[in-house]
Amino acid sequence: MIRILIVDDHPAVRAGLVAVLRSEPGLVPVGAAAEEQEGWRLAQRARPDLVLLDLHLPGGNSLALCRRIKALDPTTKVLIYSAFAHDELSVAATLAGADGMLDKTEPMLELFDGIRRVHRGEQLLAPVTPERLQDVQQRVPADDWPIVAMLLDGTSDADVAATLGVRQEELEGRIERLLARLAPTAARSRA
Repeated sequence: MIRILIVDDHPAVRAGLVAVLRSEPGLVPVGAAAEEQEGWRLAQRARPDLVLLDLHLPGGNSLALCRRIKALDPTTKVLIYSAFAHDELSVAATLAGADGMLDKTEPMLELFDGIRRVHRGEQLLAPVTPERLQDVQQRVPADDWPIVAMLLDGTSDADVAATLGVRQEELEGRIERLLARLAPTAARSRA
């Protein structure tokens, strides 16, 4: 059984996902949230196995929420499920700690398969290519580039903070701003 939390701002999408997940053997929705803070509260309370996370949440930063969920419990899988789930976001999703990304236009069977694969530990993220890194480098301030490099290399937040000589809280703020810069343009303009 895979316990799933849904975080999506569209009521019809949330209701539809709850219904289809209930119909699929082994998949159990344990909550649904419309925005970042509600999603965070439910993640803390329900302790799901997997979070289906939309990239666009009004007034919030889904990528930062992904990082907080992974910090709360690294075994919780996060599958970004969004109309903006394109390969261009592979670096941002990796930095946020996401385990996978699926486009909402994929058939439901692909969603079910993706949930099971991510739950088993597979990564469903496009590889971080030099072209993607170049795009990110153009969108990130030069003083934050070392953060990107160290996080992509798997360096812990504590080690990044120590290397940069900053407090953990300052690093978290910088990472949240970095993730907001890397969010999809359409999602940023709607937020």
